[in-house]
Amino acid sequence: MSEGLPSTDQMHQVLRTSARFGALDEAHLALLVQQLRPAFVQAGAHVYREGDASDGLVLVIDGRLRVTRTDPRGSLLLYNELCPGESQGEAGLILGQRRQANLIALRDTQIARLDRAGFEALLRAEPVLFNQLFSQALHDYLRHVQQLQERRRAQTIAVLPLHPGPEGQMLAQGLLQAFGERARLLAPSGELASEADLAHAMNGLERLETEAELLLIQAEAQFSPWTRFALRHADQLVFVSGPKQAPLPSAFERRLREEAGFEYKRQHLVLLHPADSQRPAAPGPWRKERQALERVLLLRQDRRPDFERLARFLTGRAVGVVLGGGGARGFAHLGVLRALDEAGIPIDLMGGNSMGALIGSQFALGASLDEIRERIVRFAAGGERPTVPVVSLLSGRRMERDLKLMCQLGHAEAQVDALWLPFFTAACNLSRACTTVLDHGPLWRAVLASNSPAGLLPPVLYNGDLLVDGAILDNVPVEAMRQRLGTPLERRRGNGTVIAIDVDVREPLSVQSDMERLSPWAKLRGVRSEGQALPGIGEILYRAGHMGGLTQRGKTIGLSDFYLEPPVADFSLMAYKRAAEVAQRGYEYAQTEIARWDLSRVLA
Repeated sequence: MSEGLPSTDQMHQVLRTSARFGALDEAHLALLVQQLRPAFVQAGAHVYREGDASDGLVLVIDGRLRVTRTDPRGSLLLYNELCPGESQGEAGLILGQRRQANLIALRDTQIARLDRAGFEALLRAEPVLFNQLFSQALHDYLRHVQQLQERRRAQTIAVLPLHPGPEGQMLAQGLLQAFGERARLLAPSGELASEADLAHAMNGLERLETEAELLLIQAEAQFSPWTRFALRHADQLVFVSGPKQAPLPSAFERRLREEAGFEYKRQHLVLLHPADSQRPAAPGPWRKERQALERVLLLRQDRRPDFERLARFLTGRAVGVVLGGGGARGFAHLGVLRALDEAGIPIDLMGGNSMGALIGSQFALGASLDEIRERIVRFAAGGERPTVPVVSLLSGRRMERDLKLMCQLGHAEAQVDALWLPFFTAACNLSRACTTVLDHGPLWRAVLASNSPAGLLPPVLYNGDLLVDGAILDNVPVEAMRQRLGTPLERRRGNGTVIAIDVDVREPLSVQSDMERLSPWAKLRGVRSEGQALPGIGEILYRAGHMGGLTQRGKTIGLSDFYLEPPVADFSLMAYKRAAEVAQRGYEYAQTEIARWDLSRVLA
């Protein structure tokens, strides 16, 4: 993009792409363009600041703007990006409010301003039309209605190797293949970029941004003019390193952070492992001194599905699958996962509670669906020893021992944040009266915490808190999935697609209205009420432990893009010997449901 003012033709073309202004006829569009004041904003510069007087509306012509705020503690909050054709400032222009946020250039950006004088001139010229237009603009702004009819400029992603080596080129090429025809790549012609490479890239940038949806720029592992060009024009930054390199930021990386606009760009880190790696490196050390990282992803060379997962995260198309708890009924998850695979639906992130956490952990470890079923049937057959009923009825030691054996990767204890497939479990935190999401630490402990019903098994201790089965508050942790599919530093609900699988059946739990007492002797004699066996301690404790999940069902459905509820009510909670039947029921149900889905946004 040239560092000059946008032309009248540019402003006209961009306005045509806007759902807000594009419906104007040529005469009125020309009248609007006549009142716009073009401007150029360098990367990192403020267009306006929070608290400023509202002096007009800002329209992006070329480049990207970022909306930000500062919280009471002084922390930076990142909100949405504005692309060419999108505008900001309608509320201030119409209502006279002060600026509610900062507006900053993510990269060198051409804008057009409509100041109050220009706004009033439009109202004098065509009062009815422009009154309706800007009233609708305010309405759309308040309801977050999409402004663009079509994207006119590519999203630019810079691939930044943190150390010398082949990882930068490998990642750039892998992403190019994963994105396919939607993407273009700018890369040095040799080991290092020449002056001719830089001149060619600068001259061809505008053409590439208009013909592609995504533009990749492969930077160098040094602060060169080429790397500065990549950084300056990027909307997102993907750092890459081999897993054996020093994890703390180098002088080169610290120099990158000094560039204008750096802190406003979405940032990711890829640890690129050899193709035959069995066990990924722990990402924890890499997160130190990199608080702005959106996520750390563990990839293997020459594994196309790994690169495709990264591509979906970068473009907001990742798919998260949430597995709920429900005892042996949870084997239906295996059938659903099989149906998803046959339908070509990828899984980029998995979360689970209780039985869903157990199945999800084995899936994230790379076990086949048949292996998972066999492992869990053996696990359930192991039983558990009673203990002195002071903390719990059962000791939990056998479960802990067997989970430690099941949750290994590369003959060592697996860590939740060091799996090829991102994964988390959910547990109820009795100490803090909330749901705690376990996304790091030993995998066995995360699964055990999510599978420890209060009173039946001892709570799992976690930083001094007591964790038990998450179904007490949230049996299908969809909200946690939404947060993880989204951008941690951005204040929005989340991107991507959430598929929730709920196997928690709401069974009848009542007696005849004239029954005055629930007698243990009546239960033992097999007395029935309203055609049902009287509820016993097992049913009562199970319902008490799942009340939160049952009452949250409406919220779970609302937060999910696709909600599946396999018909498994006729299987008991302890029907582990019927695991294959339950899985088949889930498979047949999911096949039917998936056939009804609109998969265009999932498989795009």
